[in-house]
Order: sequence, then structure tokens, then C-alpha cells
Amino acid sequence: MIGAGAIGSLVAGYLKFKGQEVSLVGHADAVKAIKSKGLSISGVRGDFNLSLEVEEKLSYRPDLVILATKTQDLEAALRDNFDFLEDTVVLTTQNGVRADALAAALLPKADIISSIVMFASTCLEPGKVKHNFEQSWVLGRIDRPNDEKVSQIAGFLSQGFSTQVVDDIRGMKYLKIFVNANNCIPAILGVSMQEAFQDLQVCRVSISIWKEGLALVNKLGIGLVSLPDFPVEGVVKLTSIPLSEAAQVFSGIMTHLSKEPFYGSILQSIKRGKPSEIDYINGEFVRLAKENKVSAPLNKLLVEMVHQVENSKKFFSKEELFKQTQSLVSD
Repeated sequence: MIGAGAIGSLVAGYLKFKGQEVSLVGHADAVKAIKSKGLSISGVRGDFNLSLEVEEKLSYRPDLVILATKTQDLEAALRDNFDFLEDTVVLTTQNGVRADALAAALLPKADIISSIVMFASTCLEPGKVKHNFEQSWVLGRIDRPNDEKVSQIAGFLSQGFSTQVVDDIRGMKYLKIFVNANNCIPAILGVSMQEAFQDLQVCRVSISIWKEGLALVNKLGIGLVSLPDFPVEGVVKLTSIPLSEAAQVFSGIMTHLSKEPFYGSILQSIKRGKPSEIDYINGEFVRLAKENKVSAPLNKLLVEMVHQVENSKKFFSKEELFKQTQSLVSD
């Protein structure tokens, strides 16, 4: 498991708990914390602490490598461990749609399996992870039919997670961008998802993010494919009804995601003092718009606001968010 953050630590911990031979590769702070105190996992499956092998780089050739870094760290992680990746199955888990191409620039495509993680966890301190909620782990090939390798990996991961092999993971990965696109709002405000989306005016901004993104992918002919527990029809419906009504529905969904405060991947990175993956989520809408000479002004603005938070270490108030987005949020 390369990446000792929220997802990497959670997956490594659960598989180790099931008796599998698992090693974790992470940054020095995570390695030090886990070696000295073990890996602590809490949340929906209870609380426990376990010991597992953890190092800053691979020192052997494993049967499977799960890449759980952020997209922006993927290339460096592959290069740092490249000597032990030959003839190894590599599973990508990153949000957005660019991880598989980045991996394929360094590794044979036949060795790469794509995946979408629908469950969620939080890691704000090295070696400590909170499992917020359960959902599926979706696997499939990006550029070729699924094969026995995909089924084998899905079977292995099913020891710890609900897994599903799908034929059109690319379309699902584009839909997953919509799932993650509203993570930018808590990151801009510096609050949990639950706190942010209690406010219906905040939810109006969120629905407008989806409206702009959906109009863009429809214009470009990008086909969205339903995910387990997240159908395309949900996005279509919420973006077609009156904004005030959609905001009410959205608020109800988001404030009940987790019993514990859930911060989303972007804010978690900011809280840890690391660059976020905003350029691969909302920034993907912006990139697509720019490449096709159309616009995505709301997502562009929100990407810029997240980068401002990253650089200044200061969050925006709700009033500042509403003022800056006012002209871009409407029925």
C-alpha cells in the first residue's frame, strides 16, 4: 500500500486485521508514528490498534501495489518505488480521471487496474484514521476488457470491503467527480461537511457546481455512468428542480453522511499542510472547459479560492463565499 493517508491506512489496516501480509509505504511522519504507536483505526467498525510493516519506500516486489496517494503525488511515488514495480499489478484509487494515464506513462497498461473508492475516512494526524462510512469499492480496466486479474484483486479486497467489478469504469470516474466536487466548499470555509451543508445558501452553491459540471459534460458528449449508491439520475434530478428545493434535499443528504465530523479529502490535505487535489476534481471541469474553448466560471472561481486558502492558511467566511459566487448561483 503506497500512501499512508486516510484511504491507504484504512485499507492496509483492515486487510492486516484479516490476516493478510500487508506493508504500508508513507511519508516519514506517518512511518514514525505507526512504528512507535501502531496504526489506530476508529469509526463505523469500532476502535482498534494494530502493528504492521511500514517504511518510506518499498524494499521488495509485492504481488499487488495499491496506489493511495493523491493524484499530484502519484508520479513521484511511482518513481521512488519503480525498482520493485516490474511485473506487479498496480491498482489506482485516486479521485478524478487522470491517475491511470499518469501511471501508464511509467508502467505497462496491462499491469494497471483502475478503481473508485466510495467509502470514506478521515486522517488528520499520522497513524490515526477514522472510518466515516461504508460504501463499495469499484474496480475495472480503463482501456481494455476486464480479465481474471481484475476478478482476483476484487476477490482479495472483498475480505475487507464490498467490491464490484464493472465494465465502464471511465464513465463512473467522471460521475465520481460530481461526488467529490462539493468537497471544495468545506475546504474554503474550514468546517466539516455536516456544518457547511446545514446552510441552505451553501447548498445552493453546491447545486450550482453540479449544474455547471453537468452542462459541460453534456456539451462535450462525456457519458456519465451510475455508481453503486449514486445514480446519474440523482444529479440530473437535483439540477433540474428549483434551486431552493434542491438545496433542501442536498442538505438532508450531506448532513447525514457520517455520525462523526467528516471533512472531505481537500480540507484534510489543507489541515495537514499539504497541497490538495482540487486541480483534479473541480479543476477537471476547468481543464475540460479550457481545452474545448468553453467556460466553467463557478468551478474556476472555487479552484482559485481553494488555492488561496492553501497559500494563505486563512479560510473564507460564508459571507465572503456568497459574495464571490453570487453572480454565478441562480435558478
